[in-house]
Amino acid sequence: MSHTTYNKMWAEAQEALNGLLLREIEDKSLKPQKDRITVFQTLATFYIKYVQIFCNLETVYDQIVHPQKRLVIRQVLEGVMGRILELKNEMVELENSEFHYFDDILQDLKLSPEHIEIPIPRYFIKEKLKVLREREKILAQILINSGLQDIKPKKCVKPLPLEEVIRVIQISERARQGRLRATFMKQIYLEEKREKQARLQGVKGPNLDAAALRIQKVWRGFTQWKKTVKMREEEMIFLGMNPPPQFQRISASVARAQNVETKRCEVQGRHETEYEKALVSIKTHLREVEGPDIKESLQDQIRQWFIECRHITGKFPDYPNEEEGGSTAIFSQKTPDQVAAELAAKEEAAAVKKKPKGKGKKEKKKKKGKGKEKKGKTDTEEEEGWKMAPSKFLPIMEEGNNRYKDIWQNRDERWNFPQEYDPELIKEEKRKEVEEEIRVQVDELMRQELKNLKLAVDREKDKKRKKGKKGGKKKKKKGKKKKKEKDLTPDRTIDSLYKELVEEGLLIKPKTVKLSDYVGEYSYLGTTLRQVDIEPMPSLTDVRQLIALYGILPLGSQAVHEKAPLVKALLLAGPTGVGKKMLVHALCTETGANLFNLSASNIAGKCPGKSGLQMMLHMVFKVAKQLQPSVIWIGDAEKTFYKKVPKSEKEMEPKRLKKNLPKILKSLKAEDRVLVVGTTQRPFDADLRPFCKVYKKILLIPRPDYASRFVLWKHIIQQNGGAVTTSLNISCLAKVSDGFTQGHMVHAVQTVLSERRLRQMTNKPLTAAEFLSSLARQDPVYKEEEETYKVWYAKTPLGKARARALLDGEEVGKGKGKGKDKGGKKGGKKGKKKKK
Repeated sequence: MSHTTYNKMWAEAQEALNGLLLREIEDKSLKPQKDRITVFQTLATFYIKYVQIFCNLETVYDQIVHPQKRLVIRQVLEGVMGRILELKNEMVELENSEFHYFDDILQDLKLSPEHIEIPIPRYFIKEKLKVLREREKILAQILINSGLQDIKPKKCVKPLPLEEVIRVIQISERARQGRLRATFMKQIYLEEKREKQARLQGVKGPNLDAAALRIQKVWRGFTQWKKTVKMREEEMIFLGMNPPPQFQRISASVARAQNVETKRCEVQGRHETEYEKALVSIKTHLREVEGPDIKESLQDQIRQWFIECRHITGKFPDYPNEEEGGSTAIFSQKTPDQVAAELAAKEEAAAVKKKPKGKGKKEKKKKKGKGKEKKGKTDTEEEEGWKMAPSKFLPIMEEGNNRYKDIWQNRDERWNFPQEYDPELIKEEKRKEVEEEIRVQVDELMRQELKNLKLAVDREKDKKRKKGKKGGKKKKKKGKKKKKEKDLTPDRTIDSLYKELVEEGLLIKPKTVKLSDYVGEYSYLGTTLRQVDIEPMPSLTDVRQLIALYGILPLGSQAVHEKAPLVKALLLAGPTGVGKKMLVHALCTETGANLFNLSASNIAGKCPGKSGLQMMLHMVFKVAKQLQPSVIWIGDAEKTFYKKVPKSEKEMEPKRLKKNLPKILKSLKAEDRVLVVGTTQRPFDADLRPFCKVYKKILLIPRPDYASRFVLWKHIIQQNGGAVTTSLNISCLAKVSDGFTQGHMVHAVQTVLSERRLRQMTNKPLTAAEFLSSLARQDPVYKEEEETYKVWYAKTPLGKARARALLDGEEVGKGKGKGKDKGGKKGGKKGKKKKK
């Protein structure tokens, strides 16, 4: 696509954002809403629209090559990301559930579930690609040196002499000729045998007409069958039930578009380097050319101010300190009269400070008392209801939107076809910086000049005032001093700590898995089931969305992580094979994060004793903070919080981290892009209260439903080299595999699709029956097991809050019903009295 296309896309996104911002400002002024359904619908509508804007802005930021435009887009993009996270948090607090369903709203807006898929910004990886590659090399080298990674030995192929080569070719050729001769001789032998039997039995030769008719019949039937099959396929393709034959192949236009995208990225990088050079060169040029004029004009203005102040007040003014802003305080468009009035006000304020403080305190107390009374009244008067919480990202978006309107909305760019940097914009920006730098120098000179003027004209002595000294000293605020964390490794470098952690097996290499590889289908009945008070099991798409929202977006962007609702720890709970580890690796792949393994089985026997454990955790979190983003994975998280440790695991000391983990999580700040991710398949074995204190965000991952299984079977078979044909009934496989997880499916496909079976694929296509035997050997997730997960989740804080909200809703409904009945009865009685 061209530059104009992406500029139009940006303009459309900004227009949509402007409309949303106006709506948000309007909603702030509205009264608190009581109806939860209308509140959720407003929040969900905002959320969906922000996601659409996010998708467009992400595409635009990735493809626009103009460096100055990209700065504005980046600011707005991060603001939109943060706002999406804030809205998600609002919905969680409102519904007391991590999973939300927008089927009815999507239907009203005429959108498909693909439109609310959270995109993962490509700049997360692109901007630090070099650093990541270097880190990969270092990690691989450390693993090889420590013997933790086996180097695959290269197979040495010995060159054969020419005579040996000829002999091998001769043997294979003679064998081929021998096979052909054998088949030919077999055919002759069978023909002779047939003739001999016919002579002995006295059977006449075959009727040629009958033979011809039979051949015609078979051939016509075969050709008609072929035509019917072809017509049926064409009809299914036309209806959209089957993909077209060249659907899997990449078309020429798509390949061309991908090629253009890569070229645009190259141009983008080139323009970025040119822009960075221009920032330095234009600033130096401005300093050399315009610097002397700026200096002279500043000095003239300050001298004029000296004269005017002396003319009005009768003495030269005091020059403002650096803390007060220096000459910027003078040039805040104030007249000498205003300056004189300010000086008089300051003197009055100093006089007021000297007065006794007793009366003032009493008056303040009286005022406070009145204030409390008023507050009490307002609280009782105010109706209870929901109101949108204040946002930290709205000002960022508004600022970016205003910058777009002021600079780019109506800017004529016909001269800038290659979309290189705009030098005029750089000059405007750098002129202010140069002026600030020169102002600091001018302030020093003018302070000295003012001293000389005071000595020469007013005969003032250069005395040090005590008041000035007192004013200059700042009183230290009393309060509890925060204890600084002791650095247990002050003499060691991060590289040495990194190397030690790799050698100990605490820092591991994540598998390259994308979040899009976690395949699943959207749940289309979520809203319908909730309306009938049935809590639906979340779909795999919902889980994928939450990983993107709680993990990838905050870890990928520092600006988003600092201001968005903070998620320090995340728990992925579910049966074996649902893809918990895969999601952890996807988190690291999409954000370029380091992966630390603090599983109970991995730290067993390492760094023994209390001091050893403290040192290990200190090293892990020190490296994690320095080389952020980082993911700290704790596999079998329930073991850390066991109710009762099994005898077989007592030697392993699984509860080592129980006391230290909450303390470390408290020490994590908003600036630290570190996420603790726990995975568990038996969460009910853990002591619930401390477990939920550490993992405040809990995602229950279910077994896949029918729609997800249908998509999964196709994806897994194609991923392992198989071909999906009409002979393979995917629908039947999806139905039969109810209760089996993704891990079971992968195992079944890998056992069936061996190298030999893949070679036979063209002659013998796959069938559903082939996968059933390998599936039957595995144990599925039974409904009873799934129920135990549901029961456990209902005991978590969020599960309890959800149940409480549902009960309150039912009680309110019953109360309304009773009220109506009573009202009806009373009405009836009144009616009877009237009749009398």
